[in-house]
Amino acid sequence: MAKLKHLDLRQAVIDTCLRMNEEGINQGTSGNVSVRTPEGFLITASGIPYARMKPDHIVEMDLDGGYIGEYLPSTEWRMHLDIFKHRAEAGAIVHTHSIYATALACLRMDIPAFHYMIGIAGGTDIRCSDYAEFGTPELSKVMLKALEDRSACLLGNHGQIAFGPNLEKALWRAGEVETIAQQYWAALQVGKPIILKPGQMGTVLARMKTYGKQSGEFNKTDAPSVTGLVRRDVPKTSAARKSARKK
Repeated sequence: MAKLKHLDLRQAVIDTCLRMNEEGINQGTSGNVSVRTPEGFLITASGIPYARMKPDHIVEMDLDGGYIGEYLPSTEWRMHLDIFKHRAEAGAIVHTHSIYATALACLRMDIPAFHYMIGIAGGTDIRCSDYAEFGTPELSKVMLKALEDRSACLLGNHGQIAFGPNLEKALWRAGEVETIAQQYWAALQVGKPIILKPGQMGTVLARMKTYGKQSGEFNKTDAPSVTGLVRRDVPKTSAARKSARKK
């Protein structure tokens, strides 16, 4: 048997699957996870419980639908392939059947800007796609439409899908989508939530671009997510030290 490629990435996919279930955003073997590679991507095999999954159960695929190894990839491999082909910024993908996101998807409900954290998906709402049968090209088509200018969406009568630059960010985003879905569901039980105005969400979306980043990780022209602070221990530059000595 040939030596497995991308062993660390394969284990990272397994670890992400285990966390996905431990965090309560997926059940059993219903979800799937993938990560981009130079050759294409790695994806979970079909129907194998995550607790029994080993690195050779992570299937290597190219972007033309070809796979390597004895195990079949997830039935949802097309969704992952099409995101990787059409969204260059996607480094990893998490698809789950989380409870509240799936409930809203079964109602074919978009999630509007009832809360500013809707911005984690990249826009002023989280769209729900039309229904299409699992594992089909038609599902990829309606998914890509719902994902236009977004990094997550609900899948009609199915679940949710989210992507990010890496596995950690993709899992985080999927978790946030489920939290937002639960909050929206809870608000609907009481009344009609107040929707934030486009201008309010505009500033939120600008600041969301630096959400979770440290100051050295974004440009000075970017809108900072953390504001109003004064650092007290800024090291003096060499020029400042020379000027202080002269005085």
